[in-house]
Amino acid sequence: MNSMLSRVRAAAATMAISPGPADVRTAIIDIGSNSVRLVVYDGPRRIPFILFNEKVMAGLGAGLAKNGRIEDEAMARGLRAVERFAHLCRDMRVTHVRCVATAAVRDATNGPDFIARAAAMGLTVETLTGAQEAIGAALGVLSGIPQANGIVGDLGGGSLELARIYDGAVHATISLPLGVLRLPQIRAKGPRVLEREVGKMLVEAGWAVEPDLPFYLVGGSWRALARFDMHLTNFPLPVVHQYEMPASRAEQLIRTLSHLDRARIKEIPGMSGSRANTVTDAAALLSVVVRKLQSRSLVTSAYGLREGLLYDSLPADVRTHDPLLVAAEAEGDAQSRFRGHGDYIERWIAPLFAQDAPAMQRIRRAACLLADVGWRANPDFRAERGVEIALHSNWVGITAPERAMLAQALHSHFGGSTAIFAGLEQLADATTLHRASLWGLAIRLAQRLSGGVERPLTHSRLSPTDGAILLELDEAHGALAGEVVERRLRNLAQAMGVKYRLVNRVD
Repeated sequence: MNSMLSRVRAAAATMAISPGPADVRTAIIDIGSNSVRLVVYDGPRRIPFILFNEKVMAGLGAGLAKNGRIEDEAMARGLRAVERFAHLCRDMRVTHVRCVATAAVRDATNGPDFIARAAAMGLTVETLTGAQEAIGAALGVLSGIPQANGIVGDLGGGSLELARIYDGAVHATISLPLGVLRLPQIRAKGPRVLEREVGKMLVEAGWAVEPDLPFYLVGGSWRALARFDMHLTNFPLPVVHQYEMPASRAEQLIRTLSHLDRARIKEIPGMSGSRANTVTDAAALLSVVVRKLQSRSLVTSAYGLREGLLYDSLPADVRTHDPLLVAAEAEGDAQSRFRGHGDYIERWIAPLFAQDAPAMQRIRRAACLLADVGWRANPDFRAERGVEIALHSNWVGITAPERAMLAQALHSHFGGSTAIFAGLEQLADATTLHRASLWGLAIRLAQRLSGGVERPLTHSRLSPTDGAILLELDEAHGALAGEVVERRLRNLAQAMGVKYRLVNRVD
């Protein structure tokens, strides 16, 4: 798979990501117990692009266990970050800034002082309750994984929030004082203390155990743990969102980490120094929690509180939009020669693939929406560029096998024929990838026939008939049936194992 990654990354230099401007540019300043972060968003409301993302490890919650206060040095570091972020928001002409604080500011005796000093900088800080924090994290998971059904666990510096989600909604929440900054003190009391504490807290909160549900991981320390597992297993796709592990894997990761010192942990790809300090405690807590909850699997979410706050602010009808298709349409329009052409392509090729299940239709549609993203690339690397966009763009609502299908479709469309791009077979089965290749060849035909504009597709029809593919053109548009069009039609028919016919129909 390394050869695959090197090939697609060679194409990345030719990529141009240029999201169109949104009517409203928004930002969230997230004042957490461990870090203070600014994220600025633009683009589609349902799934906005990240224009800017910066984190400062302020450690506001580091002293809470000792004296219940934010320490002076942490206070100063956090306020410096907030002041910088407020200034950047003004310079970036952010229309709406939402500034939220979680467990450290909520629980610290001098938390009100932090809020007052931020207010002097022109920022209104919302202190979220534990329930609000849990709901926000859960909505973030639903934003990025709309069909999620299980327990969300959001591990921060000062607290652990749990939420039960299904049918697109949050149904129960609790907040427990089990953040990574508190765990060392608990674990230092003995090898079984953490397990007893977690069990006691769950009982006191009245949390109902539902066995065999997925457990969705939110928070930097748990995402770092997932990246560590990806490293150990040589997972071929460097995307943590929707990375899945069996629940028993948490216990195995503890044993592995116990043999590594901090210096060795820091050498793990993608592991920051700050996460190296917390990942072992995070693994210990995860192992205990999923054992108590009798979870079936662990699913990592790159989306959490910030994305949940954005999602919560959307109108109900916008929430129902598919995040993958919204993002693919925006990306396709931003990089295409002619906007909106992907919709016409999808409708034009759909009759050939009437047997596709709804989940496959969705990925096929995403490929059609991205059908013109390669035209500015070096011709020798267009197929690789398609793979790069499919595998490594910041899509959500898509699994690793689905990314492979999307990659194969774009690879075939941009000239890679039906040959499976090396490494994709590690993510999806050969039958599925071959189907995606056929989508790609059909898209390739549509683009050649139409030149990337609407009219030729609305005056022609592609359909299966009597063991053949039939391409019909309106009589007035018969001149579109050139030599190259017929060759691409023939290639598609051969790949599908049928004959082809090209006819002009009388209007």
